[in-house]
Order: sequence, then C-alpha cells, then structure tokens
Amino acid sequence: MEEFEARGRVRDHAFRDQGITFSLSGEERPFPLDLVPRIVPRHEWETIEAGVSQRVLALEAFLADLYGNAEVVRDGVLSRRLVVTSSQFCRAAAGVEPPNHVRIHVAGVDVVRDPEGRYLVLEDNLRTPSGISYVIENRRAMTHVFPELFASHRVRPLSDIPIRLLEALRKAAPPDRNDPAVVLLTPGVANPAYFEHVFLARQMGVELVEGRDLVCRDGVVYMRTTEGETRVDVVYRRLDDDYLDPLQFRPDSLLGCPGIVGAARLGNVAIANAVGNGVADDKAIYPHVPALIRYYLGEAPILDNVGTYSLEDPDQLKFVLSNLDQLVLKPVDSSGGHGLVIGPQASDRTLAALPERIRANPRN
Repeated sequence: MEEFEARGRVRDHAFRDQGITFSLSGEERPFPLDLVPRIVPRHEWETIEAGVSQRVLALEAFLADLYGNAEVVRDGVLSRRLVVTSSQFCRAAAGVEPPNHVRIHVAGVDVVRDPEGRYLVLEDNLRTPSGISYVIENRRAMTHVFPELFASHRVRPLSDIPIRLLEALRKAAPPDRNDPAVVLLTPGVANPAYFEHVFLARQMGVELVEGRDLVCRDGVVYMRTTEGETRVDVVYRRLDDDYLDPLQFRPDSLLGCPGIVGAARLGNVAIANAVGNGVADDKAIYPHVPALIRYYLGEAPILDNVGTYSLEDPDQLKFVLSNLDQLVLKPVDSSGGHGLVIGPQASDRTLAALPERIRANPRN
C-alpha cells in the first residue's frame, strides 16, 4: 500500500510540473487518473471501435441531411418540432457545405459498461469535445509510474493521435489549397481546457490563436502575424457556436472572428467541428440515434443506448417524477456535465426542486 501511494505521488507531481490541470469551482486541480488500469481486450475494443464509427457516420449523415433537404423530417423519422425546438439547431448552418463534406472532425462518444458486460453509449459530444490531450498525458504518466506494465503487455500506442488529427484537419481544407494553413482557435487562458489547446497546437505544429488574431476580408480568413496577414484555411475552434461569429450569433462576443461563418459558406475556410453540430448531440435526439443508424446506414446498431426517458411523453414523465432519486437527469442542450443531477447522490433539497423545473419545460 505504501508503494502504491508513493506511485500516486509521482503521478500527481508529474501532472503539476507539466501543468496538466483542470479548473473546478475556480480551483486548478491535477487531472484525476486512476492508477488501476481498465484493460480492454482487443476483441472488445474492436466492437467499441466499430460501434462508435458507425454512430459517427450516421450522425454525420443526419447533420448533412438536416441542414440540407431534411429528408429525415419529411420521412417521419424525427418530428420537425423535436428538431427546431433544440436550442442547438442552428439556422445559420443551413446550406453551409464543408469542403470535404465532413462536419464531425472530432467526436467525444462516452461509453459505459453495464452489469452484464455490454458496452453502451451514454452520450455523444459533437460540438467542441475535449480530452485528447489528457488521454495522451495519462498514458505518458502511466509509463513512468508503472513501466513494468508496458514492458509485459502489448498496449496500443496513442502517440500518433495529434498527427492523425492534423491530417484530418488538413484534409478538410478547400480543395484548391495545396499546403493548407491550420490554426487552433481558443477562447483564451481562462478556459478550463486551455492546457489542451496549448498541448494540441504544439503537438500538431500549428498556430494557437484567439479571435483578435483573425480577420475576415472579402470572404477569406486571415491571421495577423508580425510579418503581416497570412491566409487561414482550417480553423479548429474550441469555442461554442454562440461566440464564434458576432455577425451570426452573439453580437457582444469578443472571442470569435466576425464573418467566419460567411467565409465557410463560400467554401473559403473549413470550421472544425462544423457550426450547428450541437443539434446532433441534443439529449432529446439521443434516444433516436439507433433509428438514425437504421435510416441512413441500413444497419442494426452495434452499440445500444443507455435506457432513456423522454419527458415530453406523459407516461414517461409520470414514471420519472416518481423515481427521481433513482435516475440521472440531464439538460438536453448541455455538455460537460453541466446541470447534471445524479438522483441517488442528490440532496433532498435538489430533488425537491426538480419536479417544478421539469414540468416547466419537459423538452429541456
């Protein structure tokens, strides 16, 4: 036990020395890493990999359809009301066709395992998912803390992730750009995931920029440098739609670049992930993803969803209100765990306030 605790201290020191932290309630904390590894055998990983790939392909097709001809609505797979009442449904994205037809360049698909050992998808994150850097740094830390584990087991490497991400971003550039310029757009140092923004920009060898470093002129995005303005072809943005373009969304935003959505509409710049992706990870859309897989791919889902209740259905609403202390409730338009209520762990005061909130807006 003493040796295990000593190795835990080695882990914490390594994270602090490298600045691998996250912000919680205004306090910078080392990223949590369990020293007991969760080993996924090859045959299980192949199932996860195939299931996640299938899911992302279906959601990619859904986004292209929804912001195009919306046949999914016309064919009755999803109701128009369900789609347009999503706070993440983005009319500004209608008709915007990415240069290589990819909207989901990075997906954060949360997977859990049930008591029977089945892997299930808990939720999809398709807006600005984070965590890649922590995965890489966790692995690096583990090789220092438990080098014997990696000497005695065949563990799949992770070090090529930034290279693969850069390759995906460069492939998203307008087709006439032979040597596309990629930048990573960050909200700034106050963002909880700023460590990751710096890490990925450094690992990919691209410029880390803020909105004030970019300017859009004549439908083309440029980056201000000490040597003058240079054209930007791909913006890997790590800020939400609302703050990306004050001409399209929040006019008071100082974090984005005015005109960038218009440049994307003209095909002069690629935005990764694409504007409007949030409608596909709306928690009210989530129960319908298996149907979307069947509709777009003609396949049975490889990974099932976690059992989920739609609170706009009166019978399901009644059941949930009677079992709040046994269920997990999520705001449908949130990400990163914001607004999450875990019933078995919630206080009586929190549970008592839920029914009024739910009845006021079941769709949410």
